[in-house]
Amino acid sequence: MGFLAGKRALIVGLATDRSIAWGIAQAMHREGAQLAFAHIERMKDRVVPLAQQLQSDITFVMDVGSDEDMEKGFGYLKSRWAHFDILVHAVAFATREALTGDFISATTRDNFRIAHDISSYSLTALARASHPFMQGRAGSIVALSYLGAMRSIPGYNVMGLAKASLEANVRFLAADLGPQGIRVNAISAGPIKTLSAAGIPGLRKMLGHVAAAAPIRRNVTIDDVGNAAAFLCSDLAAGISGEVLYVDGGFHNVGMSFPSDGDGA
Repeated sequence: MGFLAGKRALIVGLATDRSIAWGIAQAMHREGAQLAFAHIERMKDRVVPLAQQLQSDITFVMDVGSDEDMEKGFGYLKSRWAHFDILVHAVAFATREALTGDFISATTRDNFRIAHDISSYSLTALARASHPFMQGRAGSIVALSYLGAMRSIPGYNVMGLAKASLEANVRFLAADLGPQGIRVNAISAGPIKTLSAAGIPGLRKMLGHVAAAAPIRRNVTIDDVGNAAAFLCSDLAAGISGEVLYVDGGFHNVGMSFPSDGDGA
C-alpha cells in the first residue's frame, strides 16, 4: 500500500507526458492516490489519454485566468468528489515577448500583469476554491517554482518576478491555512526540458551548465520532482509547511565551479 493511499489529488496544469505535472501524477498514482486533472482547452486531446493511463476519468477544462471558468470547473469537480486532499499547482505563463531580449525592454505593464496573474495569483484563487473540499482533512497544496525567483537567470525575465511572488504566496497561504490543517509548500526544480521551458532562450546552455556544476553532476528529471511532490503531500511530511524545497541536485548551493581539467589543480 502506497503512502498516499486513500487520498485524492487535483492536478492543475498537466500538458504533456514530458511535463513536471506528469511526473507528479505518476508518482502520486504509484503511491495510491486517486487523481483528477484540470487543463486548458487546447491540451484536452493530450490530457485525457494521459489521465486514462493512471485510471482517472476526471478531466475538465479550466482557465485559471477566469473566475467564471474556475467556478464552472470546481462545480463539475463537486459533482464527482465531495472532498479531496491534495492540490498541485503546475501553472505558469508569460508571453513569448516577455521572455525575449533583455529584462527592461521586454517587461511591459501587460507582460508583468499576465505573468503574475497566471503564475502567482492563480495559486491563491485555486487554494480558495479548494478550501471547502479540504475542510476537516489533512490537506496539502504544492506549487512549482524555480531558482529564477531568487537569482537573476538569463532570459527568464518577468517569470523570475512572478515566481518570487509565487513563493511569497506559499508563505502567506501556509500561515493562513495552517491552523485548519492544510499545509502549503513549493518545489523549486532544476531546469528540465519541458514544453513550457522550451520558450526560454538558452535552455540547452542552461541544462549543460547545471549538469556540469550541480553536486550530483546531472540534470534532475520529472520523476525526481514527482517523488518529492508525492512526499511533500503525504502524511510523512506532516511537519513541513511554508517551505520551498529545492529539487535541483544541489545546484542552488553552488557558489562557483570550474571545468574539470584532470590536473588536480
